[in-house]
Amino acid sequence: MGLHDEIFEQPEVIRRLLQGQRSQVQEAARLIRRHGIRYAFLAARGTSDNAGRYAGYLWGAHNSLAVALALPSLFTYYGTPPSLANSLVVSISQSGKSPDIISVLQEGRRQGVPTMAITNAPDSPLAKAADLVIDIMAGEEKAVAASKTYTAQLMAVAMISAALETDRPERWDDLEQAPEWMEAVLKLDDDLAIQAQRYRYMEQCVVIGRGFNYATAFEWSLKLKELTYTIADPYSSADFLHGPLALVTRGFPVLAVAPSGAVFETVRDLLVKLRDQFHAELVVISDDPEVLQFAQTPIPLPAGIPEWISPLITILPAQLFVYHLTRARGYSTETPRSIHKVTETN
Repeated sequence: MGLHDEIFEQPEVIRRLLQGQRSQVQEAARLIRRHGIRYAFLAARGTSDNAGRYAGYLWGAHNSLAVALALPSLFTYYGTPPSLANSLVVSISQSGKSPDIISVLQEGRRQGVPTMAITNAPDSPLAKAADLVIDIMAGEEKAVAASKTYTAQLMAVAMISAALETDRPERWDDLEQAPEWMEAVLKLDDDLAIQAQRYRYMEQCVVIGRGFNYATAFEWSLKLKELTYTIADPYSSADFLHGPLALVTRGFPVLAVAPSGAVFETVRDLLVKLRDQFHAELVVISDDPEVLQFAQTPIPLPAGIPEWISPLITILPAQLFVYHLTRARGYSTETPRSIHKVTETN
């Protein structure tokens, strides 16, 4: 089993997680309410850090929880951790083995605040350091580049949000539909294999997303770096206008995630500018027919996906795009150079 298989496993992983961890997620919501938590202090690295970005938007937008991303070096090299009073300390890690992420949870325990681990390794050192563990139940992930563990982390974050919104039971209905939307976009596989060929010689690009899909832009760019060795910088559509726009010349590749929602118009307006004024090369993931027409490479999404869970869906065509681009370049999709499945940082 390789990366392509694991990408296609994701709908079933999400179904399994929804069924297997709902009671544990409800316990997490009770813990948050019981302690009167007003903000989450979140530690993660790499792909897991992108799941943390999603938590920042979702828990803020739906649950009134401020989310601060930890600076783990304060806990290890500098030995000067901040006060964590009134917080929930959350660590997200696929392997649960990174010492610096574990150190943040251990400090939370030392300061007497509740701690939670979101991990694919419920017996890991990270899990043992936590008061509460959400097992993302993704099964063994053999490919170095994370796929199913990432979307499972996103789903765990989304389930916690839904559990906190006791007056919005329809949130769970949205989550239950996610695997079907995932299966719909996976049907684009053959088209993406053809489309990726166009970018075989791409050396650099930017990836645009905003709001909930700011995380998707970061994860798409990370996968491009890990597997295709492309210099790929992620930006929000707002930040991109504050200087980085100067990068764009005729034919410069801009990859964008633009599903319907609150920030859609800001991303669309940027894409119009990039098309009309800068003649950029556009790769666009969207459910909007007009925006898809802007792109040299349109990647359509199913209609009706709520913006708040769209990152679980939008990342799948991005994963497939990167997978096929890696193969088009003659690189390994399973063993990218210089990196390993588990990275243990201090």
